[in-house]
Amino acid sequence: MSEQGMPVTVITGGAGFLGSHLADYLLAKGHSVIALDNLITGNVANIEHLAGNKHFKFIEHDVTEYIYLPGPVDYIFHFASPASPIDYLELPIQTLKVGALGTHKALGLARAKKARFFLASTSEVYGDPLEHPQQETYWGNVNPIGPRGVYDEAKRFAEAMTMAYHRFHGVETRIIRIFNTYGPRMRPHDGRVVPTFIGQALKGESITVFGEGNQTRSFCYVSDLIEGIYRLMMSDCAEPVNIGNPREMSVLQFAEEIIRLCQSSSEIIYKPLPEDDPKIRQPNIEKAKRLLGWEPQMDLEPGLIKTIDYFRELKEQNLI
Repeated sequence: MSEQGMPVTVITGGAGFLGSHLADYLLAKGHSVIALDNLITGNVANIEHLAGNKHFKFIEHDVTEYIYLPGPVDYIFHFASPASPIDYLELPIQTLKVGALGTHKALGLARAKKARFFLASTSEVYGDPLEHPQQETYWGNVNPIGPRGVYDEAKRFAEAMTMAYHRFHGVETRIIRIFNTYGPRMRPHDGRVVPTFIGQALKGESITVFGEGNQTRSFCYVSDLIEGIYRLMMSDCAEPVNIGNPREMSVLQFAEEIIRLCQSSSEIIYKPLPEDDPKIRQPNIEKAKRLLGWEPQMDLEPGLIKTIDYFRELKEQNLI
């Protein structure tokens, strides 16, 4: 605990979309927060509102290198990683390194500080799933040498490393498998469906749907996810837990919803389906309901309206 008696919490990837929202949540819960980020995909704009907060500290650091922090640490949330389809293609080595070396260094810090460690894993560990909906006992269907394999396998390795530290070193660990999440502070050009469709709709451009748009996704609003993250960290469950919204819809339906909410004149065009793009994605959240008393609260439309308002402000600033 810090000198003020506050829990000291480290967030790797703390300037990213999820890391910055988590920092806000933990500060409101009375934590002292140290955010680490090398800003390869993070953005200081996501945390600039925390400048001057005496309980928040930002350190620009690559977590694949040794992490030194003086003083006590109670919790470590490991969120550092490129996490979008564009990143997999442009930053494949960095994605693999942060999943392997970054997780190793963060776990080493947890062991040294006797801190509880939280791994942000992903639904991508299930690959292009043959089980639907996906539950935690499913081992996945991943192409290890495909273009998406750098992210899928980095997270699968990170899960294995986390469980090894838990079993061999006795480190307290938690693992979340995050399904599609959206909200303010998403990167406008990261290639994910939510910012891509909203950006295209706000600019009146054609909305690009891959394949016939029959592939499905399940969208969870960021505040719901962060609540689930906190509950999992404070639980006693060491094995992976799915956190996401089980409401499933096709990508084509989602594109039509974005056009409606943006009041856009955009038309939908179709492009070939990328290699290894998952055809279905829907979480089974029975474990989260049972162990954490958690399920999503935000309906899709109000969540999308908040997200669209954020991107509309970026457009007015010529940032998209």
